[in-house]
Amino acid sequence: MSKIEEKLKSLGIELPTPAAPVANYVGFVKSGNCVFISGQLPFENGKLQMIGKVGSEVSAEDAKKAARLCAIGLLAQLKVACDGDLERVVRCVKLGIFVNGDANFKDHPAVANGASDLMVEVLGDAGKHARAAVGSGSLPFGVAVEVDAIFEIK
Repeated sequence: MSKIEEKLKSLGIELPTPAAPVANYVGFVKSGNCVFISGQLPFENGKLQMIGKVGSEVSAEDAKKAARLCAIGLLAQLKVACDGDLERVVRCVKLGIFVNGDANFKDHPAVANGASDLMVEVLGDAGKHARAAVGSGSLPFGVAVEVDAIFEIK
């Protein structure tokens, strides 16, 4: 078992089978030594979680948990992109975190930390990344958070 797989296990995380795309796109694209992963939604046990506007319908703490679930989805896609070998991961280059916040919500970075923290927990220094935490007027299926990513692999 790889170090990354051992770390996931110690955190109680079992990577799911990535969800199939629901439109005309793919879950990830490899270009050179980079993997671009499509936006992941907060799935747990095959069901969408945390539906609604952050700030009025979903708490910032629950939205942070949603970002973590999205990050687990990113790692699941990444594992497929790496032919099952997460030891090929060099680093997480960038995360894009989209927060479906109400008009008064202003704590997007705290929500984004749910995804950012997981990357560092799992990948160590290689999990430190650039990011954008962006407010959005709506997201697919009304979810609170969506996260996409770029990883460098060998």
